[in-house]
Amino acid sequence: MVVPLLGQHDQQQAIQLIEQQGLKFEANFDVQFGLFDGGRLLATAARDRNVFKMFAIDPDGQGSSVLGELISALLQSGYQAGYQAFFVFTPPASVPSFQACNFLPLVSHHKACLMEFGSGLKRYLDKYAPLVKPGHNGAVVVNCNPFTLGHQYLIESAARQVDHLYVFVVREERSFFPFEVRYQLVREGVAHLANVSILDTGDYAISGVTFPGYFLKADDDLSALQMELDLLLFAKHLAPFFNIETRFVGTEPFCRTTRQYSDTMQELLPPFRLQTVQLERCQVDGEPISAYRVRQELRREAYETLRRLVPESTLTFLLSAAGRELQQSLNNYQRRH
Repeated sequence: MVVPLLGQHDQQQAIQLIEQQGLKFEANFDVQFGLFDGGRLLATAARDRNVFKMFAIDPDGQGSSVLGELISALLQSGYQAGYQAFFVFTPPASVPSFQACNFLPLVSHHKACLMEFGSGLKRYLDKYAPLVKPGHNGAVVVNCNPFTLGHQYLIESAARQVDHLYVFVVREERSFFPFEVRYQLVREGVAHLANVSILDTGDYAISGVTFPGYFLKADDDLSALQMELDLLLFAKHLAPFFNIETRFVGTEPFCRTTRQYSDTMQELLPPFRLQTVQLERCQVDGEPISAYRVRQELRREAYETLRRLVPESTLTFLLSAAGRELQQSLNNYQRRH
């Protein structure tokens, strides 16, 4: 019987089993399950939000129904937590085993495959089907923490080059400004553009479905693999659905990871007939506008400077009661974007 692992002794057994299988233990998870045989842990797996990971099965249990039992426990736990679709990242050799448990491959890489249970991608695309437009369309994926004049300039410039522009706002809640605020500020900041549609990314672009690297070798570049899988997901599923032919990005003078993502985009997307267009960042006083700079000025309550960095709609929010309340907790926030 599969049971939650709660005590320290159970946890130590799980770590030992995971490492014996040549895997890495990751401490970030919501719940971990195990199957015991006479007090000995035979198998384990964990759920981090809607991602299943750290599957480790003792050789004595492999080839049996153990994997299915673990997945059933993880699914029940995930449904109770409110999730409807679930993901697993697995080495290519393990794909058939998860397919037998009703996981479907979304994107494949020579090192890993992203698989989904629950038809979440179909529901996501069906939700936005009314926004599909014909023609030469483009896309921008933005976080907007918060929405700045730089973001507005990027979107305006991109919109002039396509028939219709899709702006995907990252849903993942790792930013200082909550998703609902970021999404609304984007909507207000581009309301004057008739050929622009605003969507949230869900789990399908730069998402909270964070790639767990527990089965990768130490010398594998986890960051690069994350980027490649994310871009493959966009190229294979989102771009063809929305008739997207061009992906726009701004130049990135500050963040090495973002620059690497842009470089990877230009290498990986052309085989899918997707063009990458990089637009120069908007500047104020000779310095590129960034959300990081906006947060720095907000921390200092330099509202006159902020007027030159953000559109009126963003400034109105920052000066509102809700904005002032957020500003009070800004000193504890350190992320670059």
